[in-house]
Amino acid sequence: MKKFLLIIILFSVIGCGNKPTESQTLGLLDSLDYYIKHEHVYRDIKEENIANIKLQIIENKKNNVQLCTLCNELFKQYESYIYDSAFYYAENLLTISMKMNDECKIADAKIKLCFCYLSSGLFSEAFDILKDINTQNCDDDVKIDFYLTKARLYYDVADYNNDEISKNNYEREGNSIMLQALELLPKNSIKYYASLGLKEMKSGNFEQAITAFEHLVASENCSEHDLAIATSSLAYIYSLQKEDAKAKEFLLKAAISDIKSSTMETVALRNLAQYLYNDGDVLRAAQYIRKAFNDALFYNARHRKMEIGNILPIIEQERITMLETQRNRMRTFFAVTCSLVFLITIALIIIVGQLHKIKVAKKTIQQNVDDLTTTNAHLLEANKIKEEYIGNFFNLNSEYVDKLEAFQRWVNRKVESRQYSDLQKIPKKLDSQQEREKLFKMFDKTFLNIFPNFVTEFNKLLKNDGKINIQDGELLNNDLRIYALMRLGIKNNDKIAQFLNYSVNTIYTYKTKIKNRAIDYDKFNEQLMEIKSI
Repeated sequence: MKKFLLIIILFSVIGCGNKPTESQTLGLLDSLDYYIKHEHVYRDIKEENIANIKLQIIENKKNNVQLCTLCNELFKQYESYIYDSAFYYAENLLTISMKMNDECKIADAKIKLCFCYLSSGLFSEAFDILKDINTQNCDDDVKIDFYLTKARLYYDVADYNNDEISKNNYEREGNSIMLQALELLPKNSIKYYASLGLKEMKSGNFEQAITAFEHLVASENCSEHDLAIATSSLAYIYSLQKEDAKAKEFLLKAAISDIKSSTMETVALRNLAQYLYNDGDVLRAAQYIRKAFNDALFYNARHRKMEIGNILPIIEQERITMLETQRNRMRTFFAVTCSLVFLITIALIIIVGQLHKIKVAKKTIQQNVDDLTTTNAHLLEANKIKEEYIGNFFNLNSEYVDKLEAFQRWVNRKVESRQYSDLQKIPKKLDSQQEREKLFKMFDKTFLNIFPNFVTEFNKLLKNDGKINIQDGELLNNDLRIYALMRLGIKNNDKIAQFLNYSVNTIYTYKTKIKNRAIDYDKFNEQLMEIKSI
């Protein structure tokens, strides 16, 4: 039934020529509205494909070779659909590849992890994992993916960078890497034209880029996802050339292809909403920007949510203004026609209806704005936590590596000089408790940098006789560390126990003991999460 409905949808839309007219644009807008209304059909098909692959994983859980293939397929299904799931299966793919000790598969898995990082705007992490990828002994397909992912990383960083010199340097480096991919790609293939078009576009050679993307669009083997990328790129080029009608046409086609391919990591609908807003079609712009924001939430990429979040309030505010204008016109009409009883009654009914719609709209918009503000606040806090802890944990890991290297050199010297008796001193050199104390101290310091008032605010939640006193020389004690981890979002007792080197029962006992001292037992955990960072 789903496939039959899909066929009906595919044949229901009339194609458009290369030179867009106003009627063609309106036809594409109607088509886009139709596809948005029926997007669940495409999503259901994708979810069905995903479910089938997951069943095969269960059936082949002991076959690493087959598992590797299936995880690869799931990653492709999720890469532009749900970020968290794509990342999960990329990590699974890396774990399986390492078990197989297959250098080529390990490199391929790391490339996919890099793609996940750059898709979420985590450029530093993407660069870090790229440094660790060795494709020397890999086949051409893996090398091509490596160069394409690396080139896209440089292009994305260039787009993110406000400094013109740095932007140009990143784009030049991206073009240089893209040339390496083009040398390996089969000529006249979909990937070849997509890569060539991207390179020419980033180089400013717009006519060559248009030619490459048009080749891709005309190809019979072009998938909906590739078609969305090509048409979105053509829209970008035409926007730079101030050909707004063509840019809007290709954005409409890109948005339709995104729906057909169930792509949630997209910019076409967002850019289209901006065009419609500039054209005065505020209601449609508001509809599209809300859908774009919901898609970004579904995909769960932080930078996409923030990009759309910057536009959404502007369009929504304009929508409110427009509705207010309509209301004022209705009031004028009411005043002019108040002498006619029948017309007054009709006008009153209309006005009451409009006022009710405006009230509902205001409430909905205010809720959206409040949700957006909360989301942005959580994103900013999450980013600060990530930056603080990742930086400090990288430094700590570096120190551990240095210590291990020094320890290895010491053991080697003792073995080479046959001083075996000195090896009995190894336990003295390995003081795990001291290292754990150092880890706790680092955790305490980093956490209090983010939540400097945590101890004070935490004690406000406890009864007077149950408040926690910090001993001299301590930043946090074990009671506070448990709830510090919970404030960071780590609520799993197993993970907390592993970090603090306690048993799960001990953690449960600590938590119960503290919670029993709370002023409001039922709301204690909720109040804990409301403690603000700086």
